[in-house]
Amino acid sequence: MVAEAEDTEDESYAIDCPALATERLVMRAPREGDLEQLVALADNRHVAEMLARMPHPYGEAEARAFLAMAASRRAGIVYALTLAGTGTFVGCAGLNTTDRGLELGYWIGEPYWKRGYATEAAHALVDLAFQKTSIQVLHASTRVINPASRRVIHKCGFQYAGQGMLNSIVAGQVPVERYRLDRKTWTSLRNWVHF
Repeated sequence: MVAEAEDTEDESYAIDCPALATERLVMRAPREGDLEQLVALADNRHVAEMLARMPHPYGEAEARAFLAMAASRRAGIVYALTLAGTGTFVGCAGLNTTDRGLELGYWIGEPYWKRGYATEAAHALVDLAFQKTSIQVLHASTRVINPASRRVIHKCGFQYAGQGMLNSIVAGQVPVERYRLDRKTWTSLRNWVHF
């Protein structure tokens, strides 16, 4: 999942960052104790090339800068995704303020791919966005070469909204597919069990 870095000052997007619990995840603010696992999972070109703002290589300095950015909430809200019970860090997800509005973003470390964690986190953040803000539309984007992210977006009820280009730190200018989920559709799809 890609997330664009354009910030806006629209207060209707302001969201508190409560800890969230899903069936298998605890979603909480990233913290210093995540540093080692964050570096281990984020220092992966396969992950970084799918995102706009993740550099590669990714070391302790990049992780510390990320933790500072997450704490400042300059780019929206960011969650560390951890496994319930063990607290194992598996990735990050968040809601970013962009020039188009609020946008869903996420990444999962490669050892944890294909387990449904991105979908579980995305569902929780979609609900949070519509329950805690007055937005009428939530946005998402994915690289055209990322079918796994596209499946997550579809499982959340997003609808295709066109193509565009994105400047990725690692991959340069890349084509993306843009998606949107409006409040009316979200309301009709709130029972995620059917996906």
